[in-house]
Amino acid sequence: MDLFSTFARGAPGAGLLLLRIASGAAAIINGLRALSGGLAIGPAVPGVLNIAAGALLLPGLWTPVAGFLLAFSNLWEIFAGRAAVSFPDIVTGSAFLLAAIGVALGLLGPGAWSVDARLFGWRRIDVRDRTR
Repeated sequence: MDLFSTFARGAPGAGLLLLRIASGAAAIINGLRALSGGLAIGPAVPGVLNIAAGALLLPGLWTPVAGFLLAFSNLWEIFAGRAAVSFPDIVTGSAFLLAAIGVALGLLGPGAWSVDARLFGWRRIDVRDRTR
């Protein structure tokens, strides 16, 4: 199993870039909002995880790990009762959407415009002709 399923280029790569930027920024904002409520350990841990996942998603570094970290931290918020859980609210609530986007990014990969693509992308190997 590969760590990254694709490094999509073109329109799919632009879509992955847009998803990473939107979800990364939203995760950082949600994490900062959770931390501004106080220093209790329970609510602070998912907030810190959201900030860490958002900081990794913005440049596209360790995208599968960051995506699943984003999903884990937001599902923690839902099951801990700190996020909306009624049907109309859970579908439109940011915790559910960020969890779904995190899983999607974890499965799809970062796209061509990411640090992951630069670090782990396709490599070109030039083989020299030794017969000369």
